[in-house]
Amino acid sequence: MVRIGYTMMTEQAGPRELVEHVVGAERAGFDFSVASDHAFPWLDAQGHSPYAWSVLGAAAQATTRIPLMTFVTCPTFRYHPAVVAQKAATMQLLSEGRFRLGLGSGENLNEHIVGAGWPAAPVRLEMFEEAVVIIRALLAGGPVNHHGTHYDVDNARLWDLPEEPPPLGIAASGPRSCAIAGEYGDLLVAVEPSRELVSAFGERGGAGKPCVGQLPVCYDRDRDAAVARAHEQFRWSVGGWEVNAELPGPAGFAAATRHTRPEDLADTIPCGDDVDAVVEGVREYAEAGFTEIALVQIGGDQQGPFLEWAEAKLLPALREL
Repeated sequence: MVRIGYTMMTEQAGPRELVEHVVGAERAGFDFSVASDHAFPWLDAQGHSPYAWSVLGAAAQATTRIPLMTFVTCPTFRYHPAVVAQKAATMQLLSEGRFRLGLGSGENLNEHIVGAGWPAAPVRLEMFEEAVVIIRALLAGGPVNHHGTHYDVDNARLWDLPEEPPPLGIAASGPRSCAIAGEYGDLLVAVEPSRELVSAFGERGGAGKPCVGQLPVCYDRDRDAAVARAHEQFRWSVGGWEVNAELPGPAGFAAATRHTRPEDLADTIPCGDDVDAVVEGVREYAEAGFTEIALVQIGGDQQGPFLEWAEAKLLPALREL
């Protein structure tokens, strides 16, 4: 059976609200949760971007059952990989083993803030692989000394280390990232229902491991309102990751999507209160080989109604997949 998750989207709600939302998701019966890790929202209309790791720490204390995960953290610019390893170990302890560390090569939108530039994609993936090696070594215990192409680690050690390290999820969108995921990851993370990604992950060492996808939805009893909200807050998603990784700020995403129409979003995102439309979106991931799908409800102030609908109608329907 496919596991259904809930997304704490830090770009669209404040920290206290995000914790309230994941408490509600646990109560509603979601199987797991994920949290984005941003410095900027995609669009000004979203209006938020609190520090994801503080939110996750609070969520670990406010919940008792639901697993937590970053979806995803970039360990190459804003955060040094040694610091990411320390944060992940601490989260695993706080959550009593409910944490998974999702990692990805990042977006200029979030990583530009430290002024380190934004190199070409092959260099970013090289940096990312080196960072993952450092994180795995630190989570395995013992002192780590590393002097590599992109990072130095000088006699680092995690003093508060969980008995079981958090599983590593690796975000992939192409052959190179699938190879990194297969070699170093305990699970695959992706945002498109691609059988090719799942196959490439399996061929490079990921066979039999979990594959986690993500599906945006925009629940509202008024479908027109849902379509309008999806267009206002989520039209950035139509660009694809080759574009989305490069733009430096919300103004760039607004300009790049100025010709995107509301109906374009309605064609790709389930809008309204049609349970079957969401079921079909999840089914597409399941048929591609994904074992877990995290839902994103668009609109930070619309999580309560969505969670009520999910508990009453959506999750029971998805359990039949």
